[in-house]
Amino acid sequence: MAQTLGPVAALLLGVFFLVTGSGLQNTLLPLRGAFEGFSAINLGILGSSYYLGFVTGCLAVPHLVRRSGHIRAFAALTAGVVATMLAHPIFVEPYFWFVMRAITGFCFAGLYLVIESWLNDRATNQTRGFVMSAYVMVDYAALTAGQMMITLYPVRSFELFALAAILFSLATLPVVISSSGQPAPIETARIRLPRLFRAAPVAMVGCFVIGLTNGSLWSLGPIFGIGSGLTSDGAATFMSAIVVAGAIAQWPVGFFSDRMDRRRILGALMVGAMLASLALGALQFGLVGLSVLGLVFGALAMPAYSLAAAHAYDLTPASDAVETAAGLLLLYGIGSVVGPAAASFGMQHYGPGALFFFMAGCYALLLLFVVWRMCLGDRRPALKPPAMVMEEGAACVPTGTVPAPDGEAEEAARQAPPVKLSSRLFKGSARPRGPGEPPFPGDQDGRSDGA
Repeated sequence: MAQTLGPVAALLLGVFFLVTGSGLQNTLLPLRGAFEGFSAINLGILGSSYYLGFVTGCLAVPHLVRRSGHIRAFAALTAGVVATMLAHPIFVEPYFWFVMRAITGFCFAGLYLVIESWLNDRATNQTRGFVMSAYVMVDYAALTAGQMMITLYPVRSFELFALAAILFSLATLPVVISSSGQPAPIETARIRLPRLFRAAPVAMVGCFVIGLTNGSLWSLGPIFGIGSGLTSDGAATFMSAIVVAGAIAQWPVGFFSDRMDRRRILGALMVGAMLASLALGALQFGLVGLSVLGLVFGALAMPAYSLAAAHAYDLTPASDAVETAAGLLLLYGIGSVVGPAAASFGMQHYGPGALFFFMAGCYALLLLFVVWRMCLGDRRPALKPPAMVMEEGAACVPTGTVPAPDGEAEEAARQAPPVKLSSRLFKGSARPRGPGEPPFPGDQDGRSDGA
């Protein structure tokens, strides 16, 4: 464990400070907006504004990373988050907050792009599920800590805004002063979504749908709690229950996903998340009941993004880590722009339970797509880590490759009937290709170490 996480320990510490501030900010802003008289539609637009900036950042920040490097880009974007956080209490007005949230979303898109591409540069297909799970566990633990800080001072006070800004500032320290090397500079800053979709369709659709649900949850979950009769402290407790359960569930989900088809686990999680969402939307409970249901929901829904992202990195070259991260975050961001606006419309007309009914519908659609890809649309065998791991710079060829036949042997090879090979026969070795056969969709260039 220490050997796996050691190279990214400083980055994970920076993530903890960053996401703690984000958790406080995400809980504080909708609650403060509600106390200031913002309508449900305005609060939904506030969440969508963040993700509109997030989408823009996914398109623009790769160029910043290419020009400045990972560390400098991280420091610059964190400074932008601090500035916007302190601007909120100065002008408490919906349209100004929309702009500030868009800028914050732009900066966080870049921060997550740097973090996830950095993590996957240090991971292999054998350790990616564990590394991504550790990252998301840190992420969710920090979110919980940030959300509970809402109880330290009154929501109308300036202290909570200042505390979030301090946490954002601390995030740069371990990253900037660490002796651990950053990833090599990226050569291109393209985002080729069709190419990524061909490589990992379940991951791409999954990130979009998870954006729909997570964006709605972070933007409107506290409002659901207040609409269900909870106080602001109770709403923070409900949200924290979701996050704590999600953090705890990361390890077993990551462990099993490194040993079997990640899509199977994603489909199973979607079944449970859909049922838990329906229960939250339909049943009336107090704080204890909602918190228990929140624990169940969080354990089933929250690991989905890291699982989908790990599946995408399995099927894309390591040299494209920044492009893959940008593509995943772009689709997540697009979903998160649409999700809060759609869910807030339902809450405005049908009550707070509409939030989780909307999320249940999203999980059902993703489940259907996963089943379709596995049963009908995707005949490729699952890419298992031991079969595809390559050393840095190694050619992507199967173990034990022999020279291509020539003369009579070549003619015999052309006339030989095709042989269907089970992926089970090649457990522990790369899948072989016949003469003249194009690369398989899962084949990768260079190192095969890849949310």
